[in-house]
Amino acid sequence: MLSTILPTKGTLLISEPFMADPNFKRTVVLVTENNGEGTVGYVLNQKSDLLLKDVISECWDANMHIFIGGPVANDTLHFVHTVPEKISGGANLGNGLFWGGDFEELKSQINAYNIKEEEVKFFIGYSGWSKDQLTNELEMNAWIVSNSFDTAMVLDVSDIDIWKEAVLNMGVKYAHITNFPQDPTLN
Repeated sequence: MLSTILPTKGTLLISEPFMADPNFKRTVVLVTENNGEGTVGYVLNQKSDLLLKDVISECWDANMHIFIGGPVANDTLHFVHTVPEKISGGANLGNGLFWGGDFEELKSQINAYNIKEEEVKFFIGYSGWSKDQLTNELEMNAWIVSNSFDTAMVLDVSDIDIWKEAVLNMGVKYAHITNFPQDPTLN
């Protein structure tokens, strides 16, 4: 099922249902950058046990969940949001989403209770592909590229199955793969 959409900033990478890499098994990655040097994105559906207040002491009352953005640089913190009027400097990803921005401004807005959890999503680490790596993985049908999604799904921190929702948003052509077992050897 080769994707006909190219991965660009603001698109989703949806892993094929039997991907063996545990970092990306049934994941959805928001692409934030794709250029001649490579691709960067964040896994949307791997929630960690950490809250923002656990990693940023200045945000002492921030009970916002942190997600594992990917296997690269797990000592870094990143965010996407929908409030450019409250956090300046973010890169516009389209679809009402922004990547990063002024971190000091973000902390001040959080401490003033001006940012809600459904407006921002935090990630430890990121997912990265070198120059031709993602192209090769796409040719091997490891990923489906989608630009059909609801921004609220990207920021969702509940336990909904974001992978399944993202696949279903692709339409009837892809919907059947949501019924594939996670481990086909148990079938």
